Amino acid sequence: MIPQAIQAFWPFGIFIFMLIVIGFYCILTTFNLIRALIGLELLLKAVTLLIVLAGYITNHSALTQALVITFIVVEVVVMTVAVGVVLGIRSHNNSLDLRKMKNIKG
Repeated sequence: MIPQAIQAFWPFGIFIFMLIVIGFYCILTTFNLIRALIGLELLLKAVTLLIVLAGYITNHSALTQALVITFIVVEVVVMTVAVGVVLGIRSHNNSLDLRKMKNIKG
């Protein structure tokens, strides 16, 4: 490991940790589905940054780039499907509030 890389870990590590906390906060404290998706997106971006940081520290940049590109593609597909589900719920209930969805049956 490069000593400069280890020194660079702490500021980025703290930023990644803050993104994870903010993402969990958005998911757990809101009743709006769009805000929950934004929290999920923040969590996924934190994981992406963590993979990039781990690749920088271990000098495996090619493997890291391949993993990050694959993860970004999967992330876009997941978010597209999730937004489609949220829009379907919005058209059915005329609301994005989770508290109003207790009468939905499958």
